[in-house]
Amino acid sequence: MPWLASTAFLHSVMVQEKKNMLRVWNAVLVSLAFCLSLFGTFLTRSGVLSSIHSFAQSSIGPWFLGFIVFAACFSTALIIWRLPLLRTRTRLESLVSREAAFLYNNLLLVALTLTVLWGVAFPLLSEAVRGEKFTVGPPYFDFFLRVFGIPLLLLMGIGPLVAWRRSSLRAVGKSLIWPAVAALVAGVVLIVLGAGSNVAGLVAYTFSVFVLAAIVEEFVRGTRARKALGERTWLGAFNSLVSRNRRRYGGYIVHAAIVLLAIGIAGGAYGATRVQHLKPGESMTIRGYRLHYLGTVVRQGPNALEERARLDVSRGGSGGWALMAGKNSYPAEQQVSNEVAIHTDWVRAQDLFVIGDQFNKDGSVVLKVLVNPLVPFVWLAGLVFLLGALIAMWPDAREQRRLASRAEPVPVTP
Repeated sequence: MPWLASTAFLHSVMVQEKKNMLRVWNAVLVSLAFCLSLFGTFLTRSGVLSSIHSFAQSSIGPWFLGFIVFAACFSTALIIWRLPLLRTRTRLESLVSREAAFLYNNLLLVALTLTVLWGVAFPLLSEAVRGEKFTVGPPYFDFFLRVFGIPLLLLMGIGPLVAWRRSSLRAVGKSLIWPAVAALVAGVVLIVLGAGSNVAGLVAYTFSVFVLAAIVEEFVRGTRARKALGERTWLGAFNSLVSRNRRRYGGYIVHAAIVLLAIGIAGGAYGATRVQHLKPGESMTIRGYRLHYLGTVVRQGPNALEERARLDVSRGGSGGWALMAGKNSYPAEQQVSNEVAIHTDWVRAQDLFVIGDQFNKDGSVVLKVLVNPLVPFVWLAGLVFLLGALIAMWPDAREQRRLASRAEPVPVTP
């Protein structure tokens, strides 16, 4: 939640920098992100949630809750008190402009933040008021991720192609032709390949191609302009483009990383799951993988009793590798944890995920096996994100000189 609110601020503060707008809104986003950070700490330290991400219950919970209320009230009062200084006369000139695109982006991010907040807080409120604890499961979060996340994905492709202040629908449509064509072709290819069975996944992939094509178009257009200004080589023009606009083009690379992340997440819609009871020597198959169960191994670890199912995994009858999936039993804590086995297939860009769901006394085991497509794109997204952030934050000598010249006092002649 703090990440979503901070992302909204990161976008809207650019509008404040360029057009001196949204100053009140930005102050609200900053205070919201801070309060949500405190709320996350409260959840993990108070013991109100039973989760592997929460710490042991302690008496610090009420203090954190009181501090959250104090921080929210203080920031609200401070914003109201400074409202005359935060307000500006600059107004949104057109609903078809980059400022408007940033505003739509902010509204969707804040809406997603509030829905996540409600999903987390509702069980706590219901237990406190009615004495019954309702559970908000994955379907709730998945629904709102689609409702707000897919339009956000589309805005990442449209926003950079819209001019500041105002733009005509005709000009926007003209700039969107090539990304739209690329998205349409990708959609048709996906349907032919059988990906049309999941509408949300198909839309997510189509929009992802649209955004990536829009980013490529921006780089091509900018490089072509630099080449026309006298750069000798295309590589030199590209380097000059990025080095003179680090924040802008570094941001585009970060957007590309978010698209790769979306592709990896949407791959879950096309995954496969199979649960099967196996005796030693028996096998099961899923999506071309063959898992041969060899038997169970039990050993005493440093602080847990480790039980593992030994598996020989192969695909297409060639090669094979060993996987060990099972459970750890911790006698001191009287807890049992799953120790999953994961094999990443980099060629097919998917993960084979094996869970030892149940171990029986006769040596048989119940395995839950999942094939998760496009998971490597999630890891690739992290690397691309770091690259974009590094480019955007790299010190720019020209920008520093420009800011220094602004800060220099203007000499007054008598």
